[in-house]
Amino acid sequence: MLSHVMVGSNDIERSKRFYDAVLGVLGAGEPVRNEAATGHVRLFYMHNGHIFCVSEPINGEAATGGNGSTIGFGCDSLDQVKQWHDVAVAHGGKSIEDPPGPRQSQMGEINLAYVLDPDGNKLCAIHRAG
Repeated sequence: MLSHVMVGSNDIERSKRFYDAVLGVLGAGEPVRNEAATGHVRLFYMHNGHIFCVSEPINGEAATGGNGSTIGFGCDSLDQVKQWHDVAVAHGGKSIEDPPGPRQSQMGEINLAYVLDPDGNKLCAIHRAG
């Protein structure tokens, strides 16, 4: 259904350090660095057929987190959810909502962690326990 997800960054090098570490927990390697015709830099992280992108806003305005938006990253275990969270916080992310761990949902038990990246984008690590 989705071809890619892209978030904006006001400091592409800070975002690269953050996402290199956070996405590295999930197995993603170095991003492909691209410069748009406008001169704005974009980073494309590719892993298991998925693409996550970080870009300086091409319209020249400040990047902002989308209110009500969350980008979820699949994890293999509760331990990986916790590691993802801890690495995110250690690299400039902000822990939000409840501490990482199990939650009951209509889908059964899920393991979740939520952070804001350095530009305020809301991210979630999720592992479906059941």
